[in-house]
Parts: sequence; C-alpha cells; structure tokens
Amino acid sequence: MKTQTIIVTGASSGIGKEVARHFLANGDNVVINSSTAEKLEQVYQELGAGENLAMVVGDVSDKRTGEQLVATAITKFGSADVLVNNAGIFETRPFLEVDEAYLDRFLDTNLKGTFFTTQAVIPQMLKQHDGVVINIGTPLVNHGLGGVPITAQMASKGAIHALTIQLAAEFGKDNIRVNTIAPGTIRTPMHGDKADQTAGLHLLNRVGEVEDIAQMVFAVAKSNFINGAIINVDGGFGAGHNLN
Repeated sequence: MKTQTIIVTGASSGIGKEVARHFLANGDNVVINSSTAEKLEQVYQELGAGENLAMVVGDVSDKRTGEQLVATAITKFGSADVLVNNAGIFETRPFLEVDEAYLDRFLDTNLKGTFFTTQAVIPQMLKQHDGVVINIGTPLVNHGLGGVPITAQMASKGAIHALTIQLAAEFGKDNIRVNTIAPGTIRTPMHGDKADQTAGLHLLNRVGEVEDIAQMVFAVAKSNFINGAIINVDGGFGAGHNLN
C-alpha cells in the first residue's frame, strides 16, 4: 500500500484524534487541524511529534484554513491524498428556540467547514488525478428521533450527505472519490459519560468506539472503487433500535 498524506480536521479529540493515530500507525503522513491551539499542540505531542506529522491551527469555516492545510501537506509531504472532514459540533435545542446565530454556528462549522476545506484540496487532487474526501455524517439524517431536538445539527449534516453525492458525481471522472461515513453514538469526550445511555438506540445494544470509525475511514481511504457512498458505521442505529 502506498504511503499517503492525510489531512484530518477536528483532530484534537475523539474520532479525529483516533483517525490521525490510525494512519500514523500504518506509516502514512498526517496533517492534523483544530481551532484550539493548546489542545492541538497536546495531541501533536501525544501522537509522537514525528517526521510524518504536521499541524495547522485554524477554524475550518474559513477557507484559508483549508488552503493552509493543503499547502502544509504539499510542502512537507509532497501530496494531499486524503481529506477527512471530521470537524463538527453537536448540541440540542428545540426547533422553536433556534435563532439565526445558533443555526449559523452549525452551518459554519459543519457545512461550510466541509464545503470550503474540500474546495481547497480539490485542485491538488485534480493535479494528482487521484484523491479521496471522507466526510462525517450521521444516520440521523434519514432517521428522526422524537425527543432529541437536533434540527440545526441535522440541517447541516443532511447538506453534507447531499454534497457528498454531488461531489462524487462532479469529480468521479477525475479519479477523486467522495464518501460519507455516518457513525452511531461513539464513546468520545463530546458525549461525556453519557454515551452508554444511548446503547439501546443501536441494534447491537452498545455504543461504538473511536477505533470502529478510524478503521472504516482507513479502509475507504485505501479503496479505489468506493465513490458516492454513505456508509453507516452505527451498530445498526440507522436500521432500527434494540427494545430488549
């Protein structure tokens, strides 16, 4: 398997950090990003601060962050082969209480972050005639849960699913593959110690671990023939629930 250069946004904790760790462990080059400098520096050290690791602090809703990520990948490692758009936020707020500023937070980080970071990397992938973009979505886009008020979140994530399919169509002929991985509940700092409370929402009756997502991201990154796919890695969450 050829060595690739991977850009991972939102890599200061949880899924992003584990994705970075997994690629490094398999000999790839990784550029990690977060908007929080201190946390990113910590992870940079924790991941070994080695020759095959670089970091870029910045907010992905600003396209300049994406441009800096791509420039760093090319300058340091010579290519930008895989972009993992992992940066995202999750909160709940009843629909009737969502104001414009609140909605914009989700559209900025989740949708614009994914959109413009991808826009920054595609020119390099066109030059290479090769590249993989992996977005992070959710099975909840097609699977509503009463009692979990996440309209702002889902509006932004649904857009990512649609964007994935359209990008796959526009750039497939250029050998650029665009896919979304849709996790169920994963044990991450974002869920605090409450993750296991949602076990029954998954047919496996348990939540996932960050490794489960990292393994699938890695598999998709190394594949030459997965394109335009929405891949649920969700313990059966999207298919149904466990009522035992």
